[in-house]
Amino acid sequence: MSKPLVAVVGRPNVGKSTFFNRIIGKRISIVEDTPGVTRDRIYAETEWNGVSFALIDTGGIEPSTADVILSQMREQAQIAMEMSDVILFMVDGKEGMTSADREVANMLYRTGKKVVLVVNKIDTGKATDEIYDFYELGLGVPYPVSSANMLGLGEVLDEVVEGIKELGAPEEEEESIQVAVIGKPNVGKSSLVNRLLGEERVIVSDIAGTTRDSIDSPFEYNGKKFTLIDTAGIRRRSRVNENIERYSVIRAIAAIERSDVCVLMIDAQEGVTEQDKKIAGLAHEAGKGVIIVVNKWDLIEKETNTMKQFTKDIRNELVYLSYAPVLFISVVTGQRVDKLMDLVINVEEQCSKRVPTGVLNTLISDAILMNQPPSDKGKKLKIYYVSQVGVKPPLFSFKINDRELMHFSYSRYLENRIREGFGFEGTPIKFVFRAKGEDANTMD
Repeated sequence: MSKPLVAVVGRPNVGKSTFFNRIIGKRISIVEDTPGVTRDRIYAETEWNGVSFALIDTGGIEPSTADVILSQMREQAQIAMEMSDVILFMVDGKEGMTSADREVANMLYRTGKKVVLVVNKIDTGKATDEIYDFYELGLGVPYPVSSANMLGLGEVLDEVVEGIKELGAPEEEEESIQVAVIGKPNVGKSSLVNRLLGEERVIVSDIAGTTRDSIDSPFEYNGKKFTLIDTAGIRRRSRVNENIERYSVIRAIAAIERSDVCVLMIDAQEGVTEQDKKIAGLAHEAGKGVIIVVNKWDLIEKETNTMKQFTKDIRNELVYLSYAPVLFISVVTGQRVDKLMDLVINVEEQCSKRVPTGVLNTLISDAILMNQPPSDKGKKLKIYYVSQVGVKPPLFSFKINDRELMHFSYSRYLENRIREGFGFEGTPIKFVFRAKGEDANTMD
């Protein structure tokens, strides 16, 4: 089940990325005192008082005029309204209220969604004269914070969690396999969805970025129910459209979050690009099943071992997706498209697979005999017990003597043995290592 989404919106340079980093506890977003510097990670999962949620930083606007600021703020707020369960609206307490703040506040007020008004750059972290003007926005009590000094953040998170709890338990959706079709623009995502559906349900154009929103299309295949999510494409940054593409990334993230299986489409003519790596990383980090689909294969001049070589190149470029099956198709001719849904069914089953504890421990014991665990200064790693504690993705808990002795290379060796023994094609596997008197440490 997908986590509640909390979006942080606000004008450029009000401190959204700093706030995001403080809450997540890592320096994920780049922070500088210049509008528009946020480039990389804008999504991370966190929790407060036992309530988990996904936090999204919607920064990254690079305005040139006041009018552009307003238009971009509208777009940003619109997306927050569409996709978020709770919205954090951040304003600048030092600069005071602006016309852009008022306009966006009006939009957010009309949504009926929970909005938490955060007044940043209040260095005391307490209510001062600067914040009273913000009451007129009609969004309730303004929360004074200093993201830079980590003041007042707890009260904001309390309010966020309260808003999530007010939503209640999510409605039980009709059981279906959620499939997100992801990839950069103009790779053929919408055309693939249309061919699978057998109708022209999604607008198709050769103009990159035609699909802006995520579009859900339910259908049945071999008696099973599916929902295809055609996500907005992620494309190269450009000075003109950077803000729009950032919003496309945010929408793609939301689609990945609620999917069971991601179909990553790659252009056969271009090969694996930096954009593909970025998109693939999002799906992998979210713990989703992944199928790599190479489209436009009909346009490639065939030579001996062409497909084999292309697969090898993909494995070299996307090392962390070594578990993902690769399918070569042509949406235009229909070549091998009929194999995709059977692959989706298989991957979804692998994501949900459970391994009996006894069988699992026998395999791990044999793996230890074949390759002895590492040691350090005479102390040897000991693995006492293993059990599977979760699915989607499969999660394995190891009881060991010392987490410091569990090297990455050995955990990767154990993962490979588990895959050899039980399959798990198309799904990431996660490990949790527990030592006596210590907290868990998770490794992919």
